[in-house]
Amino acid sequence: MNISKLLMNNIFISIFALFFFFSCTSAEDRLRPPRSTSELRLADIEKYSIEDPARAIHLITVFRTRLGEESRHAQDFTADIAEQLVTLENQAIENLKDAQITAFNEQRWDDAASMARSLAALDIMVTDTGMEPEVFLAEAKAALEEGNNLKAFLSAVRSHELKPLSIADLLPFLERAVEQRQRRTAAFFLAAAEEVQRTQRQTIVIPRNLREYAEGRDTVSEMVMGVATVLVDRGVRTDRGMTFPDRVLGSAFFVDSSGLLITNYHVIASEVDPTYRGYSRMYIRMGDASSPRIRARAVGWDKAMDLALIRADYQPEYVFPVVDRVIPRVGDQVFAIGSPVGLEKTVTQGIISALGRRTLPLGDVIQIDAPVNQGNSGGPVIDRDGRLVGIVYAGLDRFQGLNFAVPAERLAAALPAMINGGKAERPWLGLTIASTGSSASPRAEIVYVAPFTPAWEQQLNDGWIIESINGESISSIRGSLIPALQDRFFSNRPGELVVLELLNPDSGARIKRTIITVLRPELPLADAAARDTRERMAAPLYGLFLNPAGGGGSSFSVKRVIRGSIADEAGLSEQDPISIRGFRIERDLGYALLDISVRKRRMGFLETYMRLPALLDSPNTL
Repeated sequence: MNISKLLMNNIFISIFALFFFFSCTSAEDRLRPPRSTSELRLADIEKYSIEDPARAIHLITVFRTRLGEESRHAQDFTADIAEQLVTLENQAIENLKDAQITAFNEQRWDDAASMARSLAALDIMVTDTGMEPEVFLAEAKAALEEGNNLKAFLSAVRSHELKPLSIADLLPFLERAVEQRQRRTAAFFLAAAEEVQRTQRQTIVIPRNLREYAEGRDTVSEMVMGVATVLVDRGVRTDRGMTFPDRVLGSAFFVDSSGLLITNYHVIASEVDPTYRGYSRMYIRMGDASSPRIRARAVGWDKAMDLALIRADYQPEYVFPVVDRVIPRVGDQVFAIGSPVGLEKTVTQGIISALGRRTLPLGDVIQIDAPVNQGNSGGPVIDRDGRLVGIVYAGLDRFQGLNFAVPAERLAAALPAMINGGKAERPWLGLTIASTGSSASPRAEIVYVAPFTPAWEQQLNDGWIIESINGESISSIRGSLIPALQDRFFSNRPGELVVLELLNPDSGARIKRTIITVLRPELPLADAAARDTRERMAAPLYGLFLNPAGGGGSSFSVKRVIRGSIADEAGLSEQDPISIRGFRIERDLGYALLDISVRKRRMGFLETYMRLPALLDSPNTL
């Protein structure tokens, strides 16, 4: 049957569904990516072009990848098919533009900004409503008029960072910051206005009273008045027949005069975790233990960043800035404010010990040596000028004695999603990345493509190098390359389009893919392990690539070990004979266990048995 006749009957192309691997398959088979067995019709793309234009554009790229000129089905890719795809693509783009205009006019700012980002990824200008900076500015002005100061300030800053605002646009936000007595926020907008004056030669005079207030300085004694103790009452617990009060202590700080505070997710987890079945009531306290408890509730949370936004019916004496943040340097002096073991408004001093620590599933964090204890979690870290540096999170079991802070810049990026309420949603392509190459010129190498994800649909392969995202090249020092990649997606929402430019180092070919993002699973590699073989999961979890070897279905040789990975730390090296004895996912505990026997070349091929643990919330996913 020729391809034209297939088209008349709505061509079916095998893509998407997972082929399950059975125990009788060979070791070589289990190292291959899962194959697909379900079908998609061109008519489905036409339907999506109306209902979900971004998804339609993604599927058109999938279609071209699977049947295009460079595929093994190239002989079937006729001019008629190509023309139909171009027509569907243009239709989807026009529908996406219309949907963006509708969202803007209805003041659904998040939707309008999301669609503007998708259009920008396709190099399509939006003339009726403007691009992302214009959407954020419109949102900021509307929020300012409504009296929603936190959203107004955040949106104005996001707009300014993408495209400098005029002094006329900046002045209302400076005036509101002064009116609300938020000195560091006023300082940001003053500095932005002065920069515009200097670079664009705008001559609008900034009122003297605004300048004098913004150039002033808050004292630490004033700042401590904006820090609260968080108490989560979880009833009682029983241990060896004895009953004890079950309490969680933490800290929080006000970020808006309406009573909004920032704390850590792990402090308030029992308030929002659907798997928690016990009693939970949250309060804040502004003074010592004799002070009244004020009922508080969770507004939004971002578990991956260990951040939460809560609200209490309280008018704070001090509000911390989230826009005039600082990017710290190692050795900078900092102060941590909080309630260690419930001792309210304690201030400790230290320095930035290190940057770029990878202890959370997304991004990196700051290591500090300011003394903090249980109860400090969720408190602010500030510099000598009163600018927010980060948010303390303490008490990590695997890092006893070390203290960390979530960078303030990531709080600012996470806040818009938390303000909207509920669980923050993060985008996901389905990739695990490793920073390879030299320290001076690291490369973002794909080491794993999870089944049934957008990247898998687009037939991305391990070993390929990500060279650019939406036309912006990937460059960073080795230790911060993956966080820099994740930052490119941090403000995006699931359902947006991104354009990846990739390099296949084997052929030297450069590949371009337009991919839709989907909702990031809480434990991406746990979901992947349920759909893939243990042999393939060795790469994303342990940095271990295998080749099939003789001796049965569980015998392999080590093909490659990612430097700095768990396999590398365990002393495995290329060509080591290895047998997999067991593999177990402990989802509730958040880790995977791989049992192997290995004959290490470095040890004279002496056989040893090892159990390799790996966290399921890998920080290297994208």
